[in-house]
Amino acid sequence: MTLTHYLRPIALSDSPQAEDGDALRLAGGLVHASRFALIERNGGTVTSRTRYSLPELRAALPGLPGSVQEQFDNLQRVHAPLHCGARTIRLDQPQVVGILNITPDSMSDGGQFMDNPDIAQAHAAAMLEAGAALVDVGGESTRPGAAAVWEGDELKRVIPAIERLAASGAAISIDTRRPAVMEAALAAGAHILNDVSALRHDPRSLEFAARSGAPVVLMHAPGEGEDLHASAAYADVVLDVFDWLAARRDAALAAGIAREKIVLDPGIGFGKEVAQNLALMNALPLFHALGQPLLLGASRKRMIGALSNEAPAHQRLGGSLALAIKGMEAGVQLLRVHDVPETAQALRVWRGLRDAALTDFSQLAG
Repeated sequence: MTLTHYLRPIALSDSPQAEDGDALRLAGGLVHASRFALIERNGGTVTSRTRYSLPELRAALPGLPGSVQEQFDNLQRVHAPLHCGARTIRLDQPQVVGILNITPDSMSDGGQFMDNPDIAQAHAAAMLEAGAALVDVGGESTRPGAAAVWEGDELKRVIPAIERLAASGAAISIDTRRPAVMEAALAAGAHILNDVSALRHDPRSLEFAARSGAPVVLMHAPGEGEDLHASAAYADVVLDVFDWLAARRDAALAAGIAREKIVLDPGIGFGKEVAQNLALMNALPLFHALGQPLLLGASRKRMIGALSNEAPAHQRLGGSLALAIKGMEAGVQLLRVHDVPETAQALRVWRGLRDAALTDFSQLAG
């Protein structure tokens, strides 16, 4: 059996009054943690949980395993911005990523932009104007049961859209599992590779991503091959996903991808039941211990319908905003969403509530 440790922030604060000695700023962002749980696991079984205040944790660190010190340092790691052509995406605060699906069968907006590139371009422009820092272009649905897409069809769908976006100066990510699509997308003007298989679908992907120098998003999905939702078996979904993402991060580093160009995504909705998705959402601060920026893609996901009388995908705005705000409160840097204007507005209000120039926080001091 392997003994592993996980340092999970469990008491978060977003007050500008947080004292450095009593609260830790997560990932150099707007969220602080004041209490922590050190979880010990032997194989798949959790054997102990110990709670610490920040001063107690600092005092205990010299006697704890080196992996705990590494995670403690990772929790504080300040992430460099992502450079996307002429645009720079800061990672010291949440940013909105707008979804542009060029598919006939996506979960909630499939078919809208397939046949009319002008409509797709107008939608992308509206997302950027509303506050999206990045547009994520995808040509293949990865919902459960979706049919695989031929590489040639995927290229025909995404490349014209990327070329138009690039001409407008937008920051662009390409949502694909195929290295040929990655290569063509970068050549057309995309800046970031977003792979829901975490560069596992094709053995050439890791090498290409490293050679390209582009930032990558590595998402957790339990399945392999065409069905990313298959083979989902967890001893503890939060800790299992943490270990899986750590392994993919390390594989990317070993392949030559620079650490500052790796973003991690816990894969909400991919091979996970409602309770497992909820557990991951509540544990988001833990994933900062991996030392990478985080992307959250929970918009319009099935779990929202399951919790709201089976609301169809296009009627899940309220739930999507609730999950996005949960991500903001956990210090997640990138929020991948369908409803950009509404999410951007929620983000601005959330950020305003934390602005010491707008609020007298002295009345909240203890």
